[in-house]
Amino acid sequence: MIETRSSFCRVCHAACPILVDIEDGRRVVEVHGDRDDPLFEGYTCVKGRQLPDQHHHPDRLRSTLQRTEEGSFRAVPSEEALDAIAGRIDDIVARYGPRAVASYTGTGAYQNSTSVAVASAWHRGFDSPSFYTSVTIDQPAHRAAALRMGAWEAGWHNFTDADVSLAIGYNPLVSSYAPSGGLQGTNPFVALRRAQERGLSMIVIDPRRTELATAADLWLQVQPGEDPTLLAGILREIFRLGLVDEDFCQNHVDGLDALEAAVAPFTAGYVAERALVDANDVSAAAELFGTGSRGSAGAGTGPNMAPHSMLTQHLVYALNVVCGRVNRPGDLLEGGAFLSPGDTRRAQVIPPGDPAPGSPHRLRGLSGMAEEMLTNALADEILLPGEGQVRALIVSGGNPVVAWPDQTKTIAAMEALDLLVVIDHRMTATAEYADYVVAPRLELERADVPHIMDRWFPAPYTNYTPAVLDTDDDLLAEWEVFAGIAARRGTPIVLPGGEIPTDGSRVASHLDDDMVIDLVYGTARLPIDQVRANRGVVHDSARIRVVEGDPESTARFALAPPGITDEMAEVLEEGTSAERLSGFEPDRFPFRLVSRRSRHVLNSLGRELPGLARLGNTNHAHLHPDDLAILEVSPGDLVRITSPHGTIDGVARAAEDVKRGVVSMSHSWGGSSTTDEEVRTEGSPTNRLISTDDGFDPITGMAIQSAIPVLVVGLEATSAQ
Repeated sequence: MIETRSSFCRVCHAACPILVDIEDGRRVVEVHGDRDDPLFEGYTCVKGRQLPDQHHHPDRLRSTLQRTEEGSFRAVPSEEALDAIAGRIDDIVARYGPRAVASYTGTGAYQNSTSVAVASAWHRGFDSPSFYTSVTIDQPAHRAAALRMGAWEAGWHNFTDADVSLAIGYNPLVSSYAPSGGLQGTNPFVALRRAQERGLSMIVIDPRRTELATAADLWLQVQPGEDPTLLAGILREIFRLGLVDEDFCQNHVDGLDALEAAVAPFTAGYVAERALVDANDVSAAAELFGTGSRGSAGAGTGPNMAPHSMLTQHLVYALNVVCGRVNRPGDLLEGGAFLSPGDTRRAQVIPPGDPAPGSPHRLRGLSGMAEEMLTNALADEILLPGEGQVRALIVSGGNPVVAWPDQTKTIAAMEALDLLVVIDHRMTATAEYADYVVAPRLELERADVPHIMDRWFPAPYTNYTPAVLDTDDDLLAEWEVFAGIAARRGTPIVLPGGEIPTDGSRVASHLDDDMVIDLVYGTARLPIDQVRANRGVVHDSARIRVVEGDPESTARFALAPPGITDEMAEVLEEGTSAERLSGFEPDRFPFRLVSRRSRHVLNSLGRELPGLARLGNTNHAHLHPDDLAILEVSPGDLVRITSPHGTIDGVARAAEDVKRGVVSMSHSWGGSSTTDEEVRTEGSPTNRLISTDDGFDPITGMAIQSAIPVLVVGLEATSAQ
């Protein structure tokens, strides 16, 4: 018997409502969008529609695996594995201290509303600061720049009532993600069309003519790595044209004059020459953005993974601040933030402070963020001997071998660990090195709430799903792994709603997903029982209205905090040598490799599924046809791509949407091989081109993972594939 059950998709950030056809409670037959949903109106992405294949793939792991002495894997009961893992962690903590035990929460685990909170609380339970996530791989500047500059408690302007939007290096029409104030992935094509019909002007800065750029009113095809140059030029034009919100800046901003002086050399003509855009477009972008009454600028992983990522993000925030693009008293916020505490948002500055207030790393003078360490330094923390060396790692829903920067170093780190535990539903390149691979319940097999999008939905919207698919397999949700280890070790996991209950050395037998959701969101402004009772509901009457700021507050934005004007001068100096970037010579490395999103995969997840593999089963090297002609390479030929740090092979593909001199490839492809023998079917990992030792951001440790200087040469001539 086939029954249709309501759920929502967690493959990406959007949390699309879906109707799931299930046979006999155990097999997913088909997934449809829910046309009755008031926010999504039936929208789903191609990845979410592959949930039947993901849940029932023949290679899916359905029990925990343990590495044998011979190096193979054998199935073991999960309880037996947790006993052994907890015992080995006890030994490591006793010998080397809590800091020696780390965990890494990847993108896959972020699609579970309890995984991050429980993992973080697990670390606090035994005083280990070594909590790492994928956030610090690709966009740590979002948080760090806001800490350094200060933030606005009521947030940037909403997209839903904006008359202008500036999108820098992100593409929500594919990634289903946008920064605060941008076009979110909730029915994005329709939402963009409706916004433009009501008068929205869309400005896009991107070296590719992405789907979003195609729909833009103004597109600036920037030279990769020159985002800070272009943004400085737009800011200069804002000042020149008199488009500064003088009243707002007088009341809430410090450093305005210093910022104006720092951007003064970045004339439209200079920016055009360096960023390879039209000078008139620089002025037009400034005028279009500056004359709008509502709307904000935001940057994505493209510029956040490129050189000067912290400066780039600072300049993005500065555009919003200088133009006063903040919610004022009486404004209604876009999303409901129902899972967050409190229903008051004040029109005032959250004071600037230390952008890296966390525990210190042992290298490069870095410190972690609040409650989180920097993943770009984790491989070194594993390999660097001495007090504090990381010796055990739990990887939850991530694939470091193809995702962390510097693949060679990452593989060495995986091999050096005393204990590696991977929580994943498939044998990834990282799982190959594990001592234990714990098979998790997938999304249709667990209860959940849309925690990532809760603040960013373009309406005050709630949703919830129970588990809709039954399974008798020996599977554990991510929270069960950490809670099981904690119970065995006698360390607490304390969440906002209370402590996870135990029964001796085991998690309490009555505990389930819903009870843990209650604990994680125990301080939510809307009680979780009400969230459960309102599945797919817009609560217009529950929107948060911005109130006046505290009259006693003296906090102000810092537009020129220490280091900003020096870095601006550094960027200016880089322009003294034609197209010189981060010390790499353009005659040796004339191309720039940029990271791209693909609509049919989520990082390393999805390409094993038949319905997605037909959309592209390798990580193509996209180049402009004119560049292919000069290289004497045909589409389908193999090319060798070499950076100052490493080499990968790729399959060439002609792409007129890519700027001349640019190679566009996706992140997190390939496997553990460092010679790319299976490049045509497995792709190759761009992280092999990256070094964490050179050119890193001094605050976030961010490695240069986009706008990478590379040399491209043809390897063979074959018929087009």
